[in-house]
Amino acid sequence: MIRRFCIIGVGLIGGSAALRARGFCGEIIGVDADPANLDRAEALGVVDRGRVDPEQGVEGADFVLIATPVGTIEPLFRRLRPVWRPECVYTDAGSTKGSVVDAARRVFGKVPSNFIPGHPIAGAERSGVEAADASLFEGKRVILTPLPDSAPDALARVGEFWTYLGAKVERMEAERHDEVLAATSHLPHVLAFTLARMLGRKDEQAEIFRYAAGGFRDFTRIASSDPRMWLDICRANREPLLELLAEYEAALREVAGLIRNDDAGRLYACFSEARSAREKFLQLTENNHA
Repeated sequence: MIRRFCIIGVGLIGGSAALRARGFCGEIIGVDADPANLDRAEALGVVDRGRVDPEQGVEGADFVLIATPVGTIEPLFRRLRPVWRPECVYTDAGSTKGSVVDAARRVFGKVPSNFIPGHPIAGAERSGVEAADASLFEGKRVILTPLPDSAPDALARVGEFWTYLGAKVERMEAERHDEVLAATSHLPHVLAFTLARMLGRKDEQAEIFRYAAGGFRDFTRIASSDPRMWLDICRANREPLLELLAEYEAALREVAGLIRNDDAGRLYACFSEARSAREKFLQLTENNHA
């Protein structure tokens, strides 16, 4: 049971956590830089009280979830440092973990033992508190990236929190997390943004979009995600993402060569291999949800 739960960043992730945490928390305090967003959060019953200043929001809290874009976390740490309390448990929901760990080290000298870096693998192309969904984390994975000197009781409490929200909790090293997520999330978002931008800049875009079918809609769905958030993610996880983009460029050049040379056999083999990989992914996903 959390007596006072403070969420910093009352958007999709923070708002969804607040909705599902009802009954597990005595009081829910929302911190957000946008007063109008806090008003909406209170009106929707997502939080009990709102605060613009994080220093005021965390006062008396025994559990703090930082759910802001990763680019804001270091300045936020600097504001929280004077009011950081050893008896409180802190965690985050950032999409990159190496950058968060590095930010904590720069601000505190080392990562506080009561801060447990985390990342819920859940989301939607919608953003804002209006998109909050109490079932968002149901059956989803949450990756925690504790350090060797992380406090065991803080780690246990963070795991208990996400389990209560319906998530499956796993642990991973921060560096490995960033490599995996660069491939499975960050690269696909960059590709979707790039394709949507490329076609959107064509003179005949109205005609192109008019005849776009489900494939275009499915592939570019995630290009409706928050650009600010994805700017921060790309900057924070630059090196793994650049390596994957280089691999993707090489793969595209290979396929372009097969098409240019009318190499039907190898092109068919390429598509068949891709289809098999996709089927393995679907099978694995179904088994994990079983």
